[in-house]
Amino acid sequence: MAMSNSNEDFKIFVEDFVDFLNGLESNIVKMRCQIEKLEGKRLWTWNADKIVWTEAEGGKGKYERSEDVNSLDFKALLKDLADHKGSLLRDGWFYWSFKNGGVVGRKKKGKV
Repeated sequence: MAMSNSNEDFKIFVEDFVDFLNGLESNIVKMRCQIEKLEGKRLWTWNADKIVWTEAEGGKGKYERSEDVNSLDFKALLKDLADHKGSLLRDGWFYWSFKNGGVVGRKKKGKV
């Protein structure tokens, strides 16, 4: 069976591989959080329910985003994200910071 060398096949492969890596990264972050909880090191300083979120849609579907700069919880979330290299998983939500550093996105994650 010969493999096709078309650009479309390559694009599909790259997209699938990136999705795989994103899932792997998400699970690594989740396990680190679990370890921190077990060790008693993680005390959350922010409450996502106190942050203003708006619905948005991107290349991978619907998500929520926030630019709630007047919220102390938002500022604490930004710091937490910076401490976690831009992304983290908490309470079933995957959070990430955009490259500009002032916008946060989040997407509900199902059980893996």
